[in-house]
Amino acid sequence: QFPARRVTVNLAPAALPKEGAGFDLAIALGVLAATGQIPAGRLEGLAVAGELSLDGTLRPVRAALAMAVAARQEGCRGLLTAAESAPEAALAGFPVYPVRTLAEAIRWLRGEMELAPAPPAGDREEAGGWVDLAEVRGQPVARRALEIAAAGGHNLLMVGPPGVGKSLLARALPGLLPPLTLEESLEVTGIYSAAGLTGGERITRPPFRAPHHSASRAALLGGGNPPGPGELSLAHRGVLFLDELPEFGRDVLEALRQPLEEGVVRMARAGWRLTFPARVQLVAAANPCPCGYLGDSRQPCTCPPGAATRYRERLSGPLLDRFDLQVWVGWVPPEEWARTPGEETARVAARVRAARERQRRRQARWQARGGAGAPRPRDLYRAMALEQAGAAVLEQAAERLRLSLRGRDRVLRVARTIADLGGSETVGAAHVAEALQYRLPPAELSGALAGLSRSFHGSPLRV
Repeated sequence: QFPARRVTVNLAPAALPKEGAGFDLAIALGVLAATGQIPAGRLEGLAVAGELSLDGTLRPVRAALAMAVAARQEGCRGLLTAAESAPEAALAGFPVYPVRTLAEAIRWLRGEMELAPAPPAGDREEAGGWVDLAEVRGQPVARRALEIAAAGGHNLLMVGPPGVGKSLLARALPGLLPPLTLEESLEVTGIYSAAGLTGGERITRPPFRAPHHSASRAALLGGGNPPGPGELSLAHRGVLFLDELPEFGRDVLEALRQPLEEGVVRMARAGWRLTFPARVQLVAAANPCPCGYLGDSRQPCTCPPGAATRYRERLSGPLLDRFDLQVWVGWVPPEEWARTPGEETARVAARVRAARERQRRRQARWQARGGAGAPRPRDLYRAMALEQAGAAVLEQAAERLRLSLRGRDRVLRVARTIADLGGSETVGAAHVAEALQYRLPPAELSGALAGLSRSFHGSPLRV
């Protein structure tokens, strides 16, 4: 029974902003404990979250998994919450006690009924939806770039006329990626729970997000009132696909630069500061000009003079520098369509898994030698086992092609991934040469590479 007098409820700490109805159950039980209607000792060390409806039934709350994880980290002995939220919260490997009404919670706290911890929710059934690589005819360079991107987690930019398969290739990428680890799965599920986008099941596959080019900065990075994760964070541990890249707002694209580098979105607004995880693999597609047909052998470009240049200038140099792989996806001749389809996703995914296993073993060796995290730029040559011939090609390329420090490091990382896909322990000149061909337009690159290889080997490298 609620006391017939004025009651003051203190939600401490006062400096922490609080919102939402998830405090209802905790406030009600606190009042009942303060008035001696339930034993206060039973609430000791117990986390409580739930929204109360007018008839006393409990409604589910958002971010139940995140609440359970936080309660476990704070040393709580369990979480009391709505029955509908309990299976999701139980994914944290933590005792979660489900109740359907306030009356049930009172009876359990009085010891009048038993309450077994809720079993964790099951895994989300994947709808399938990924494009099989066998459906992509032709495009050997783009298919190879996609495999390298999947094996090394590299950002990929595809440029070409409309209708040549750029979006199809992007939607084939999730099928090449390995399932999430348990820790990664809980991270991703927690984000989707906070956004209210999960059905309570554990997400086991890397997410794939493809926002429209009209998306605002807040929609992409997060924010709002109340603040929530954006598309960048919803793609955490997965793929963020930006189709029609130059059509996105310039401020939106420039805002991506820091999160792509750091793997987190940092936001500061009046009264609160938030950090959202955002370790994503960025895949983007773009037309070469407004009409889309610049460089297409089938149809002439109809853009007015200077339009293509202005269109490309929508993408800044620092943003483009964050794409490890940049490939041209051109028109596929009719005879290519009649040929036998390329490798299916399962075979390519097997090579990707093998390459990632080599990377995992190498990272373990690096850490065993005292390295922390990913190798720093000054340690890359040693950590990546770069051969002398490969180092010479890379150094000459950095000078001739005017690669930035970030660009040079990304070329080396791509070359290391190519070597892993080929089962090589060291990075040679051929690996570096292939990595370089994904940094520049083909015409400009072929002449530059030919000069580099002649100066070092006396004969051109095949790329």
